[in-house]
Amino acid sequence: MNTPLKFQYSTYFASGLMLPVLMELGSCANPGNKIPTHPNILVITTDQQSASMMSCTGNKWLKTPAMDAIASAGIRFNCAYATNPVCVPSRFSLQTGRFPTEIGMRENDRPIMDTIKVKSLYSKSLGNLFHEAGYQTYYGGKVHLPLTGSAIKPWGYELLTLNERDSLAIVCSDFLLNRKKEDKPFLLFASFINPHDICYDAIRWASPESGLAKSTPPELDEALKLPEGVSENEFFEKYCPPLPDNHQPMIGELSSVDSLVKLRPFRNSVRENWSEKDWRMHRWAYMRLTERVDVQIAMVMDALKRSGLSENTIVVFTSDHGDLDAAHKLEHKTILYEEAARIPFVISYPWMKHKGTIDSEHLVSNGLDLLPTLCDFAGIKSPADLMGKSVVPLTTQETPPTWRDHIFLETETGYMIHTGRFKYELDDIGKIREMFVDLKTDNGEMKNEIDNPKYQGIIDSLRFELTESLTARNIHFIPPSAK
Repeated sequence: MNTPLKFQYSTYFASGLMLPVLMELGSCANPGNKIPTHPNILVITTDQQSASMMSCTGNKWLKTPAMDAIASAGIRFNCAYATNPVCVPSRFSLQTGRFPTEIGMRENDRPIMDTIKVKSLYSKSLGNLFHEAGYQTYYGGKVHLPLTGSAIKPWGYELLTLNERDSLAIVCSDFLLNRKKEDKPFLLFASFINPHDICYDAIRWASPESGLAKSTPPELDEALKLPEGVSENEFFEKYCPPLPDNHQPMIGELSSVDSLVKLRPFRNSVRENWSEKDWRMHRWAYMRLTERVDVQIAMVMDALKRSGLSENTIVVFTSDHGDLDAAHKLEHKTILYEEAARIPFVISYPWMKHKGTIDSEHLVSNGLDLLPTLCDFAGIKSPADLMGKSVVPLTTQETPPTWRDHIFLETETGYMIHTGRFKYELDDIGKIREMFVDLKTDNGEMKNEIDNPKYQGIIDSLRFELTESLTARNIHFIPPSAK
C-alpha cells in the first residue's frame, strides 16, 4: 500500500482544519430538500486532469479528499469528455457550449479563422447569459480564451484574480466568506492551473536550456521529490506508480500520432529515450500535482461551508482535458486516447436526493453540456442553436426520453465519434487516417481494428454518422479513402 506525498504548504492546511469540513460535505442538506429558484453556482476547474486522477475512482496512487467529497455529495459522470483535449479550444467550449470548429479553431497556437464569430458569441457566453439574468458573475485563475487571452470581461465576468495557484484559493475563499445571504446570486468560476505543471517535466528533460524549461514552476520540483527518508529502491518498489498496462504504442497507430509527437521535439525525445523509471517518475509527479490542487480546492470548499451559503449553492467540478500519463509512451494531451479526452465531471447540490451516484451510462460532453445545464438550474434560457444537453434530469436520475447515444470530439488532426464503447476517428493527414477501437475488449486502446471484418458494419455506420455531422456543421474534412 503506497503512502502518497502530502503537500502542507501553509499553516492552514498543515493544521488539519479542513478535515472536518470534507467529512461534512456529503451530509450537507437543504432542509426539506427545497430547490432554490436562483441558486448560487460555483464552478471549479483544474487543468490537464484525467478522469482517473481522483482517489474516488479507485486510483490507489493518490489521495484527493476534496474532490472525493464533492463526488460523495453529488453525482460523478464517468463517461464525460472534453470537446477537444487542449486548453484554448476546450475552454472556449466551456464558456460557449459550442465546438471549437465553429470558430475555425482546432488547437492552441493557430490564429482563429473567424474572429467576427468569436465576438458575436460574447453575448451568448456563460458569464454574459448569467449576468444579464441578474447574477453577479466572477472569475478567478487561468483564462486562456481565444482573442482575449487573459482578459475575461468580454466573456461576462468580473475578474477576481489572475493567480492560478494558492492565491486563487485564498481570493475565492475570501469572496465566499464576505458574501451575505441577501446578496444577489452569484456564478463563480475558479480556474486552477494544476496538475498542468506536469507539462514541464518532459520539456525540461529534453531541452534543459530552453526558455520554457527555465521557467519551470517550483511546484514541479516539489512534486518530483521522493518521500523523506525513503531510499530510491524502496520508492520504486512501494511508492511510485507502475507503468500503465497500455504503455506500449498502439498496433496500427494513426499516422497523426507520430506527426504530433515530432512536431514538439521534446515529446519525440522522451518517447524514444525515457526509461521505465523516467516514465514512472512522471506519473508520480502528475499525481502529486493533482494532490496539490486538491488541497487548494479543499480551501474553497471549506470557505463555502463556513460562509453559510452551501445550502443554496451548486458545485461543479471538471477539467479542460486530461494527460496521456505514459499511455502509449506519450505525455501531454491533444491525442484522442481516453487518458487525454476523458475528464472528471461532478455536480453536487445539497437538495440532491441520490448523493454519491456514479453515472457510467450516459455520455456527457462537459464543453457542450455545462452551459445548458447551469442555465437549466438557474431558470435561464440557453441559446436555441446549441448541440449540448442539460444533465439536470440525470442528476435526479430521471432519464430524459431521449439521450444521446454518441458524442463527437475534435483535435487538430482529425475528428471522432464515440459511443461509449466504440471509437472511430478520421484524420486529415498520414497514411493511416482511420482508427477504430472497441473499448469493451480493448480498454487500453492497444490495437487499431479499422480493417477487422468483424467490425465493418459498425465502422461503416460510425463513419457515416461522423461524416454526416461534419458536413451538416459545414466543416471541411478529407473523406475517408475507399476500401
